[in-house]
Amino acid sequence: MKVSEIRKLSTTELTTQSTKLREEITELKRRLQLGEIQNNRVVRNKRKDLARLLTVLGEALIKEAK
Repeated sequence: MKVSEIRKLSTTELTTQSTKLREEITELKRRLQLGEIQNNRVVRNKRKDLARLLTVLGEALIKEAK
């Protein structure tokens, strides 16, 4: 997910997306431990997407607070 796409979302959409991504990451970690997934990159990419979401969410919350 690109930052330009993330910036178009509202704060409520950002929070729902972040919780959704967190659930996906935990599921991927579980599947990785069980050996169902061989590629570690998937988890890493999801974590980076989550970091982008949280960064934009923080910026949006600061902007709303002013």
